[in-house]
Amino acid sequence: MPDFSRRSNQPELMDDLSLEGAALARNLEELEVINRLLGGNQVVLDALHQLLKGRRPEDGPLQIVDLGTGGGDLPRTIVKWARKRGLAVQITGIDANPFMIGFSQQKAKDFPEITFELADLWSPEFQARQFDLAICSLFCHHFSADELIPLFRQMHRQTRMGFIINDLHRHPLAYYSIQFLTWLFRGSYLVRHDAPLSVLRAFSRRELQDLLSSSGLTRYQLKWKWAFRFQLIVFPNGG
Repeated sequence: MPDFSRRSNQPELMDDLSLEGAALARNLEELEVINRLLGGNQVVLDALHQLLKGRRPEDGPLQIVDLGTGGGDLPRTIVKWARKRGLAVQITGIDANPFMIGFSQQKAKDFPEITFELADLWSPEFQARQFDLAICSLFCHHFSADELIPLFRQMHRQTRMGFIINDLHRHPLAYYSIQFLTWLFRGSYLVRHDAPLSVLRAFSRRELQDLLSSSGLTRYQLKWKWAFRFQLIVFPNGG
């Protein structure tokens, strides 16, 4: 029986930045389907809708960075959403795995609004850059609390309008449901291993609140969303 009282520190297979090949490509395709069917991307779109109320096309392109972009499905989803609303966006997808960058670039050939970069988000060069918004979708659970506190502070410094986090709620029902679904649909060995583990590495509401407090961030909105997701919007100081 897994311990749901605390976050697991067991590494996921996808934490290996040298991972590549057909198995990883299949896993990225599967994760895109999971995010679409279980509402993961919708959590981010809902947050964007809240943040961009009143924004007009003449305000210019919105500069967004997607940290840990993986297969790049979220940037493509955001561009489709923005096009329908006449909003101009420029999205930079950041990842530390070269294979994922190449995979994302291939999938985004019809999306000139998106660029993908192999980058170290902890590097001084990246930390010197500024964006309107940062998005971390199913990214933060890969890090320990000691890593997340400086990351939260960094995103707060680097963004003009704040940042959005979409991540998992650690809960037995979420764990056993995704375990069953990935078995039922004969998911790849990567998704069968990592999907349940990602739930064990995920958060309780109190843990997210404690991370925000330790980061010195007080202006935020934290909501629970189906299916077992937390939507966190952190606003700029004085905004």
